[in-house]
Amino acid sequence: MRVGLVLNICGGLLKPFCIVFAFPTLIALRDGLFDRDWNIRINEVELIEARNFIITLAAALMFGMIFGRRTEGPKVFRRAEALGVVTLTWVLIAIFGGMPYVLGGMHWIDALFESVSGFTTTGATILTDFESKSRAFFLWRAMTQWFGGLGVIALFVVVLPRLGIAGRQIFFAEGSSAPGEAVSPSVRQSARKLWILYVGLTVLMAALLMTTGMTIYEGIVHALTTLAAGGFSPNGASVMGYANAAAEWVFVPFMFLAGASYPLLFVAVTRRPLALIRDAEFRQYFIVALGFTALIAALLAGGMPGEQQWRQSAFQVTSLISSAGFASLDYEADWSAGIKALLVVVMILGGCAGSAAGGAKQVRFLLVFRFLHRELKRVLHPRAVLPLRHNGEAVSDRVMWSVFTLVLLYLMGYVVVAIPIVLLLPTDAGSLVTAEHLTTGFSASVACLSNVGPGFGFTGPMGSFAGFGDASKLILTAAMLIGRLEIVTVLALLHPDVWRHVSWRGR
Repeated sequence: MRVGLVLNICGGLLKPFCIVFAFPTLIALRDGLFDRDWNIRINEVELIEARNFIITLAAALMFGMIFGRRTEGPKVFRRAEALGVVTLTWVLIAIFGGMPYVLGGMHWIDALFESVSGFTTTGATILTDFESKSRAFFLWRAMTQWFGGLGVIALFVVVLPRLGIAGRQIFFAEGSSAPGEAVSPSVRQSARKLWILYVGLTVLMAALLMTTGMTIYEGIVHALTTLAAGGFSPNGASVMGYANAAAEWVFVPFMFLAGASYPLLFVAVTRRPLALIRDAEFRQYFIVALGFTALIAALLAGGMPGEQQWRQSAFQVTSLISSAGFASLDYEADWSAGIKALLVVVMILGGCAGSAAGGAKQVRFLLVFRFLHRELKRVLHPRAVLPLRHNGEAVSDRVMWSVFTLVLLYLMGYVVVAIPIVLLLPTDAGSLVTAEHLTTGFSASVACLSNVGPGFGFTGPMGSFAGFGDASKLILTAAMLIGRLEIVTVLALLHPDVWRHVSWRGR
């Protein structure tokens, strides 16, 4: 792997990213110089926040100019280098994204956690005091999720055509390699189409939220974090803090769409309206969401559910299955252990490949179920030829091995991350690990590795990850990043074959 080349590409990608710091800077300047009615007043706190964003912009631009002086894509771009660019780009953007938090007085570990949670669209937060934060602060948190939602690299492939072949390889290196993600043969054209759809849905949701009584600012911030399946809200009580049933019904379909495949949505909107119904993964996603919604609503009502039970159930199921992580009520305190166990299943199953959702994706579990069904059938008919198909196409053994590998890695990862988290939780003198420790630790592991956000225990929907120690926060930060890159990308970079041939430029 040519380290100099990787840094060169990352520097080139970072330069256009600097533009996004202008938006929170402008709103901080506006609030620092004017009140809500546009009367002139000086608010030094807001002006200092604007300065922090300007400093961050300058630092990111300087890094990009130093390392990204040559941005022409190489004719031969190795797979390990593509993986390295993707991973390092996410790390660098998370670091610079956390700089305004550090300059604002946040501890660097907390700032890194919050920034990584934003860009990976996890939605886990260490914030406990929402009232002291500014509109610029919450807008930036929302923007980190929005840019991370469809994939930072997908945006760069659009705005940096000079990457050429490298841009194509980087785009696919970031993808989940799950069946049914392609939109068109042209990667740049595909990325542009997805971003047009992404922006359109964001604008539509913001407009609908404003009709329910939310302000323009609240509508924009929540739309940014919903279509990204992120879940950051400027309200410390999430959506519950607005006590707005109409707004909750607006959230439900858009959270559901955030967990659906954006390439498939684009095809359905522009060419084939029945594409959603014909796609096996989307059908499973819809059936799972609807089935769990109906089951939880019935359990909440103790019989035939009413509007409130349907709304509460639909909101939480679509929020967790899409990994959005919003909450319309404190289900940690209000719902039974049985219902919360159902929510854990929803969190693990997750959304579709090609979506903003985290986790192993529905298509992989679908293929695993079909494979197991085929193997059971083969026991009864050992001589039968039983090809495995998805959407009418045969699935090769190579694809199935990659599916099994990733599903297994996620399931193992939940345990591997949870064990140190549980052991690092504080216990009373002489006491052992309790059921509450296990619940908090394992749910935090699932929430971060699957990029869902809220867990259970003190990490519940109305809680915060601030109760973890620094070591636990660093572990969970790494888990969020590894989960967003779907584990294999990071593990592949740790393979000895990559580091055996490291050079600065090489050939």
